[in-house]
Amino acid sequence: MHHPYDSHDDNAMSLRGQSEAVAAQLVKEVNARIRPSGVEVMDARIAHLAYAPEIAQAMLQRQQAGAIIAARTRIVEGAVSMVEMALEQLASRGIVELDAERKAAMVSNLLVVLCGERGTQPVVNAGTLY
Repeated sequence: MHHPYDSHDDNAMSLRGQSEAVAAQLVKEVNARIRPSGVEVMDARIAHLAYAPEIAQAMLQRQQAGAIIAARTRIVEGAVSMVEMALEQLASRGIVELDAERKAAMVSNLLVVLCGERGTQPVVNAGTLY
């Protein structure tokens, strides 16, 4: 019986993702081997899963990358919602009318500020908007 620790495919059997199915398969395979001795295994569970030392670091990096991607996805979703809300409020309150080019610049600037990992530094425009 060989199954990967984790699977990228939701349908593929893996030790971590489908532990109940793997345990049921383990019971079948063990019983097939020990049945001639008159012993029957009723239940089997995997109590501890660990990576081989040579792949532990790579798997840790994979888990960290997945967490970073999930966090970044959430940050971008929130930032897009905030930009959309800002544009709607500016338009509905009549604070300023922006042409397509200025909207694009504002969206770009807001996304940089909201999605960036570091604090931003303000830039003061001493000229005119147009």
